[in-house]
Formats: sequence, C-alpha cells, structure tokens
Amino acid sequence: MAQHYMTYEERVRLETLLGEKKSVAYIAGKLGFSRQTIYNEIKRGSYLHTRDYWDEQRYSAQKAQQVTDYAQTAKGRPLKVGNDHAYVSYLEQKILRDRFSPAAALAAARKEGFGTSISVNTLYSYIDKRIFYELGNKHLWEKWKKRPKAQRPERRVAHKKLPSIEARPDSINQRREFGHWEMDLVVSGRGGKSVLLTLTERLSRQEIIRKLPDRKAETIRKAIDQIERKTPGFRQKFKSITTDNGSEFLQYEKLRKSCKCKGQRFDIYYCHSYSAWEKGSNENHNRMIRRFLPKGTNFDEVSSREIRKIQDWMNHYPRRSLNWATPAEVAG
Repeated sequence: MAQHYMTYEERVRLETLLGEKKSVAYIAGKLGFSRQTIYNEIKRGSYLHTRDYWDEQRYSAQKAQQVTDYAQTAKGRPLKVGNDHAYVSYLEQKILRDRFSPAAALAAARKEGFGTSISVNTLYSYIDKRIFYELGNKHLWEKWKKRPKAQRPERRVAHKKLPSIEARPDSINQRREFGHWEMDLVVSGRGGKSVLLTLTERLSRQEIIRKLPDRKAETIRKAIDQIERKTPGFRQKFKSITTDNGSEFLQYEKLRKSCKCKGQRFDIYYCHSYSAWEKGSNENHNRMIRRFLPKGTNFDEVSSREIRKIQDWMNHYPRRSLNWATPAEVAG
C-alpha cells in the first residue's frame, strides 16, 4: 500500500471516526494507513479536554494540522542570512521605503559594509517564500517574465528630410562622452491635458523631468528654451538629443536654434518609427516614473514639487549599468 502524508481532510475523518469510538485497526483500514501511523497521528493531535467532573484525552484534526505545518517550516537548508536581523531589515526597508529593486538594495547593503551577503536570485527566492515581515512579490515593481518574441515591423523614418538615428556618430552610440540625451513625453490619463517631458543623458543616466500644460510642439520648444537659460554651460552639457518622430518633436529647426545666441544649440536625431528601443535609456526611465505615477494618473493633479522629488530620486538611485553608482555621482 502506497503511503503518503495525511491530509487535513483525512485528519477530519480520523477525528470523526474516533468520536464514533471506532478501533484503531478499523480506522487504519478505512483511511489506508498502518496502525502505527494512526497511533502517531492521535498522539500528534492529542489535547486535554476538560469536562464538568473529569478531563479526557481527545484528538483535534486542527491541532494535528498546525503541528505538522510548523514542523514543515524546519525542513530545508538554513537561511543564508542566518540571524542577521539588521541585514534583513535593511533590505526590506530599502525595497519598501526607498523603492529600490532587490539588486539595488543588495548593492546598497554592500556599500554599508554588512558582513552578510546573498545573491540576487537568493533574495528573490526569499521574497517568494515570504521570509520577510512585510515584503512580498506584490511590492516588486517588475518581475522578469519571458514573453514570446514579437516580430518587429519594418523600420522606417516618417520624415526622410530629418536626421535619422542612422547618422548618429559612434561616439554617441557607444556612450563615450557626456552630453547626449534621449527625449520623450509621458502622457496623462483620466482626461488630463498635462504631460511630462523627460530627458535622459545616455552616459550618466541623469534625468530631467518637466511638467508641461500640453503636448504642443511650441510648448516643448519653450521648455527647452527655459532649460537652456537656466543651465550654466548648456552647450557642453547638451550636445545632442535623440527622440522619436512624433509631431510634437518635428519643429526641427526651431528646436535646434539657441534662444540665447545665434546658431544651433545641439544636434537632433530621430528614431525609426515603432522602434522605442532605439532610445532605451529614456524608455526605462519612463517606466520608473510610472512606478510613482501609474498609468491612468491625471498629471493635472500632480504638483511640480512632486515631479521634482521623483527626478531627484531617480538621479540618486544606484544603477547596475553604472557599477552601482548613481547618475548624480557620474554626472558630477
């Protein structure tokens, strides 16, 4: 007879049969266990039941199940974090309070000098197993999921007269110097008209976010003018911008023209249509913004002060691509 662990339903049947004063041999035959297993199970769930004039031993299926469940927690290898509660608490707070990814939280812990160290895979495993007091998978912004590879449409540039990303020099493509940015818009939901203009520097991943009242090309140009006026050494810090060919970015000559002097202020390169990965740093940053302002958020109701807090958080968030330095540290 194949043996298996007794289930809770079988324990309830055992409790019922014992209440009917059935013998151990009868119960063993009914449930398909040996008599010794039944004796062990009765001992596991035994408790002292108090009556008016005497006490008697009884069996509780619920108690037996609780004892079994608790015993199961002792199985397996000991946790690699051991009894380092400070380390566990630090990781949990970094992810919950400071909105760090598990990998970033581990990097921050290494900088803090904790003696305990675990891998990213181990941390994800511990989160799955709920060894933390509060932290669970629902608190993670992104969990890797393998998706079928979609067939990419043929790349094309909507306006052939505009400079294509194909003409962008290798010095920009290979992120060898500071001053080359990617630009996009994050649009509002719930009927809001406001948008977020986002610029991401390719080398340092420095982020600039500006809340704009609408997505008109003229509004965007004025926002760039304002950044130029308020940024010391603008031409050294802004050498090129790569963006998509949405209508709001197509005032090519006006965008290039400096508002402070004659001549152009930076080069502009346009991505192929349906090729968001060509400005992948900016796309990744836009997803980070969505962690604070999920899709459907009405940006009309979000203050510029709150936007600035998000920008500051992003510029002080350690990145794997920067060897766990922050954009603010790399940009200097």
